[in-house]
Amino acid sequence: MKKVIDYIKGNPIVVMLTIVSIIVGFTTPNFFSWRNFGNLMSNTAVRFVIALGVSGCLITKGTDLSAGRQVGLAACLAGILVQRADYAGRQFANLPEFNMFVALIFVIILGMIIGGMNGLIISRLKVPPFITTLGTQTIVYGLCLILTDAQPIGGFRDTYIKLITGRVGSAKGFHLPYLLFVGLLFGILFWFIYNKTRHGKYMYAIGGNETAAEVSGVNTKKTTLMIYMTAGVMYAIAGWLLAAKSGGASAGMGQGYELEAIAGCTIGGVSTTGGIGTVPGVLVGVLVFELLKIVLQFLGVNPYYNYIVQGIVIVTAVALDIRKNIKKK
Repeated sequence: MKKVIDYIKGNPIVVMLTIVSIIVGFTTPNFFSWRNFGNLMSNTAVRFVIALGVSGCLITKGTDLSAGRQVGLAACLAGILVQRADYAGRQFANLPEFNMFVALIFVIILGMIIGGMNGLIISRLKVPPFITTLGTQTIVYGLCLILTDAQPIGGFRDTYIKLITGRVGSAKGFHLPYLLFVGLLFGILFWFIYNKTRHGKYMYAIGGNETAAEVSGVNTKKTTLMIYMTAGVMYAIAGWLLAAKSGGASAGMGQGYELEAIAGCTIGGVSTTGGIGTVPGVLVGVLVFELLKIVLQFLGVNPYYNYIVQGIVIVTAVALDIRKNIKKK
């Protein structure tokens, strides 16, 4: 009972949004349906993959404002590579038709390169993560505009779309989307990395006190580089998934996703003061945040207000986190 009370005190936003969702669920038709559940799980899975990438940056007192644009670039590149050969609107007419998993390898390499650039600039040149990733955000968006010529990308191969958007079970009754299993797989992988590996221990040590970690023998530069490279890989995978899920891609895809990822992490208990955060917490935060968006849709709220809600939630979550850490001190 004490643990429940402590959780409620420590996660008021999660508790409040959960209660609101339950109330809306019982007062709004079709809220509790397998279709709505499937949509929630699919959306949460992709956002969870992005949030896992951001979480490592936040735990080490950093951030990554380029996450959304990296997702968009990966989605556009993946889309271009898997366009059907007979599609009239192909972006590059002479480009061969690539296997979807070959396309995944290409976007992962791209994500590693961009993430590696962020990591090197932050760890070697000591440029603050906020400034570094803000600059990268603009560069990546420019690259995406050049790659797509600011045109939407479509005409994907059916096998690519069906694999990502497939489900286990009936479309009308009980079903679990494939993306749910993808999200769980990465959740388990990151839980293992954060809790059972030397890299995870180093990451939390840097977030707690970087100077002390370096004195203790932690290679802070290498660890920081690995964190941002890993983040880039996660954004690339999320972009590959998102392109198929959406059935198309464009240069504007991914805009603001970094804010959603940061919101999910902060709601889930990843502290902006560094050194604190768990994978299950990130999952809960992302799930609750996605649930909030669905609640707003069922209430008929103008979707533009989502941005206002996201901003309020982020500021509130960070403010509560800071107050909680002040009390501990």
